[in-house]
Amino acid sequence: MRIGIVTGEYPPMEGGVGAYSAILAERLTQQGHQVYVLSSTAAHASHPKITVDASIHRWSPGALRMIRQWTRTNHLDVISLQFQTAAYQMSPYVHFLPETVHPIPLVTTFHDLRVPYLFPKAGKLRNWIVMRLARASDGVITTNHEDLEQVTHLPCTAMIPIGSNILPILPDTFDREAHRERLGISAGEFVIGFFGLINRSKGVETLLETAAILRADAVPVRVLFIGGTAGSSDPTNLSYIAEINSRIDRLDLENIVIRTGYVDEVQVAAALRSIDGIAFPFRDGVSYRRGSLMAALQYGCAIITTPPVVPNPDLVDGENMLFHPVEDARGLAAHCRRLYHDADLQAKLSAGALVLARRFEWDTIARETAAFLQKAAGVSV
Repeated sequence: MRIGIVTGEYPPMEGGVGAYSAILAERLTQQGHQVYVLSSTAAHASHPKITVDASIHRWSPGALRMIRQWTRTNHLDVISLQFQTAAYQMSPYVHFLPETVHPIPLVTTFHDLRVPYLFPKAGKLRNWIVMRLARASDGVITTNHEDLEQVTHLPCTAMIPIGSNILPILPDTFDREAHRERLGISAGEFVIGFFGLINRSKGVETLLETAAILRADAVPVRVLFIGGTAGSSDPTNLSYIAEINSRIDRLDLENIVIRTGYVDEVQVAAALRSIDGIAFPFRDGVSYRRGSLMAALQYGCAIITTPPVVPNPDLVDGENMLFHPVEDARGLAAHCRRLYHDADLQAKLSAGALVLARRFEWDTIARETAAFLQKAAGVSV
């Protein structure tokens, strides 16, 4: 097929949707499809067989006209819209893309169906405009169980989870202790990691309160923020990071916090292999929508997180992760103490994470996505 991918972010822009779109485009290309990407002006082509049009300055009515011309110029069979509100500068216009490109079929992958912020007092309009896009699309893909529940009434839907956007395989010669030393970690210190963009839904305050509790209990704890930047799409993350920095100062945690800043994939992989456990105190529960979770699974991290909002039989407390209540720093601290004192539990959770990670192979994700695009578009290949 000739597949067009429309995405608000794309590498080198920081963000999970952009990383997902790039990996999906590459794997679809490897499977024999011709892929065209349209994104923001900060995007760049990085694959010789993928055409990237980085011409969108603002996601305005003018952008819709540009997209319509792009679809015709490239004679597309189907369009895959990678949707997350923040990636499109909170613009309402992208919600009207299905009508803009008609009769070319459009399938929307919702990376997050939670009601977006549009403007003050938007009220019911926020939910209406997102569901309008879902109804107008020829097909809808969700990445997690929570979002699937909201669209099961539509005629053409599927759940296809995301994979890890951190792909490097570390060599057998990787020296974990040497890398810990390079990060400034001393022998015997217990390192809790946090990976991903920092925003209000991630519950970072809970992690910091936990660190203060552990320190008071004489646990030699360090907190390693891997990546941990604001990202390229959501400006509200900057103000939240300022709040987090203030909290670190108030709790006097600066001497136990390590920040890698934005680093390449190899350095992320090395950091994930160097921690003793990773904390995801999500306010909205653990979910397959989280690319950071997928990366932690891939690298066999011992995961501590909050329970899923929608039951997920794959996620088993005590087998492939540990659950603690939302915004419960003492509960998170209790699990961290268990990991600190119990190397066998660390190993058990690590092994469970690696088993679960097999469900999220990128080649499978690409094949399932292509099959759904073909079904929704009625294309014969």
